[in-house]
Amino acid sequence: MPPLACSESARCPRCQHELMVRKRAPAQQALALAIAAVVALITSLAFPFISFSARGIERAISLTDAMAILSTGNYTVLAIVLWMVLLLLPILYLGMVIVIHAAFLLGRRPPRGMLMLRTLRHIEHWMMADVFLIGVLVSLVKILSLASIGFGVSFWAFCLFVVLMLLLSRSVDRDWLWNLMAPEPAPPAHARAGRTAQQQKLVGCPVCSTVNDYYHHKPCYCRRCGEKLHMRHRHSVQKTLALLMVSVILYIPAMILPIMTVSSLNDTTTQTVMGGVLLLLDHGDYPIAAIIFLASVVIPVAKLLALFWLCIKVARPQPWRPEVRMTLYRVTEFIGRWSMIDVFVVALLAALVQLGVLMHVSAEPGIIAFGGVVILTMIAAMSFDPRLIWDAADHPDIENNDISTLSPQPVVAGKAQDTGQ
Repeated sequence: MPPLACSESARCPRCQHELMVRKRAPAQQALALAIAAVVALITSLAFPFISFSARGIERAISLTDAMAILSTGNYTVLAIVLWMVLLLLPILYLGMVIVIHAAFLLGRRPPRGMLMLRTLRHIEHWMMADVFLIGVLVSLVKILSLASIGFGVSFWAFCLFVVLMLLLSRSVDRDWLWNLMAPEPAPPAHARAGRTAQQQKLVGCPVCSTVNDYYHHKPCYCRRCGEKLHMRHRHSVQKTLALLMVSVILYIPAMILPIMTVSSLNDTTTQTVMGGVLLLLDHGDYPIAAIIFLASVVIPVAKLLALFWLCIKVARPQPWRPEVRMTLYRVTEFIGRWSMIDVFVVALLAALVQLGVLMHVSAEPGIIAFGGVVILTMIAAMSFDPRLIWDAADHPDIENNDISTLSPQPVVAGKAQDTGQ
């Protein structure tokens, strides 16, 4: 990588993906945002989150109350999901960011720094505070016709927490941190720009970006951070297809079975995913209905189709615009978690609307199946090795993950050197 000055970024010369951005005062900026996010998170847990009143009965809950109610009821799976994505993972993430940056500002090396930097990369995909916030807003729209809604201090603190986490995720300069943790070693002497790494038996570390020699006959680990390396993930396409098939099987009951039941004094109704969308349309809540339809129907189906298509194209290589396939893969990987909106809606309503015989909301098996679809498709996207997309373009004679038939002749992969724009 070329040396970057403040506010400069480096992009891949082949697909133009932004590899890194050099931040201004990265340690101070990330530390300030992380501390502010911790304060906002603690505030969001300490006070009432939402209150609602119906027929003279008022009820207020905090975020911890919601998780505890789900834990003590028959919704253990939903409770575990909420505890993980809203509390445990954010606390772990913020704690590591604070420890790492504070240590560097004090001129010290953070304890277990490499392990923490590697962990930061792996848990980012599973933090969903922003998705949960959208789910809260959808939940409120669903019960506005049944009760009066009030927002507590914790709700506004949680909104601030979501904004701070989004800013923090873009402020952490991992390349700068790795250079402080362990200066990047020089690439192998035989490495040549303009030729693919696979041809030269080289592999880049997905965590710290170090270029390493690769040996097929023994396990290889990054010489800088210790991450296990793969020239190509073994049976990547097969694993992805297997996860997609299970997701398709789960998607059928997720759409057919009810996801929640709403009971009142003289009425009991069950809702499926599409039933909830149609109910919102009947009430005139077109924007919310569009969000639910997009997140619960369009995105899961589009993600399944996109990953199936990518697997087919990789298994039957064709040199057709790999940069388009790569963009499709990145979009698919990014949007997958937004399908969790419906899961969070049901979890929040099941915890909030508990007024005995007067009004009661309970989760149904359909939401567990739907949550399984979302999680499995996220894992499927992570299991797919996007480097196979470029193999299919460079070597259309490769069958699946077989790299033994590569031609020894060099193939120019792009410009001779990376550039910082």
